[in-house]
Amino acid sequence: MTSERRVARLKRRLYRHLAPAAWPREGLSPANQFLCATIVLSAIVVIFESEPTIYALSPAGFRLAELAFCAVFLTEYVARVFAAGEDPRYAGVFGRIRYMLTPMAILDLLAIAPSLIVLWGQDAMLLRILRLVRILRLARLGRFSLAMQALVEAIGARRYELGLSAAMSGIVLIFSATVMHAVEGADQPEAFGSIPRALWWAVATLTTVGYGDVYPVTAAGRICGALSAIAAIGLIAMPTGIVAAAFSDAFAKQRQRPKRPKHPKHQDAVDGMPPPE
Repeated sequence: MTSERRVARLKRRLYRHLAPAAWPREGLSPANQFLCATIVLSAIVVIFESEPTIYALSPAGFRLAELAFCAVFLTEYVARVFAAGEDPRYAGVFGRIRYMLTPMAILDLLAIAPSLIVLWGQDAMLLRILRLVRILRLARLGRFSLAMQALVEAIGARRYELGLSAAMSGIVLIFSATVMHAVEGADQPEAFGSIPRALWWAVATLTTVGYGDVYPVTAAGRICGALSAIAAIGLIAMPTGIVAAAFSDAFAKQRQRPKRPKHPKHQDAVDGMPPPE
């Protein structure tokens, strides 16, 4: 077997194990199962690391764990870029560059970069920010779920409806803050003395949170507040219905997909690859 054939076979194997859609069996490949477990474990380590009393028990241990996670994710990133050429969209050098600029590839890179900085960084504020970025590794779990990918596609298909809902919410938000500024500004200048100040009350009211730290005291203000709270019910229900419909479409699409064989006779034969020599 020539070296070119060996490289091609390695590329196909990597693509089959790293791309969930390319795995011929049900569920995730062993490699992706390991990566999912590593992502969750790395997030747990970051959470415990944020507690000073726990971190003080073994700073070297936390650094060693972060170094191990960095090595795993760096190896995964290189393997994904190498195997991306199996997808016709990312074939060739420029195709791999296009792959490296995709959102998921950028997220993969963001999972690695903070680790390198944390291992040598000492600034407390910088470490807090990078700790937050490292928690974002959990977002990478979405790539391993075909159902999650179908959901993202379904929500993307309704982006115009969601955009319209967001625009209407913004209009009602600003209108409510403006009205409350007009009727309550003289009595409560600290809370409603300007439209930006009144926006805090409008956000708490229209999201039905209602912290209670700011509230109208005049009769006109209370009437406006009641109308805003009633309007908030419809504003909350609108995007909820759109997202619920997207969920329904995603699950319907997932059920329509052909079932994968649980136990193919030969793993390589499923991918059209010749048996190992």
